[in-house]
Amino acid sequence: MIHVVAILTAKPGQRAALLQALHGNLDAVRAEQGCLEYGPVIDAARTPWAFGADTILVIEKWANEDALAAHAKSPHMVAYAAATRDMVASRAIHVLQPA
Repeated sequence: MIHVVAILTAKPGQRAALLQALHGNLDAVRAEQGCLEYGPVIDAARTPWAFGADTILVIEKWANEDALAAHAKSPHMVAYAAATRDMVASRAIHVLQPA
């Protein structure tokens, strides 16, 4: 199993639009072969370790590396990336495996 934590920082004032785009893509992603979990999350409370008001994390689990690679190339993800390009200030993708 492969775990992914994607950290997306929206440009100021763009987090709601970015979340809307993410939610609009959820069904297509969750229907992909090998997708075990995929969903956006935001800070639950303002704490010293909070990511911040413009940040969205996407928590993902994939059956294997091939499923993750296919996800990245899927038509709906290519379209999502193009549609949200101007909303995102920074993006960090962490691909992890069980320890």
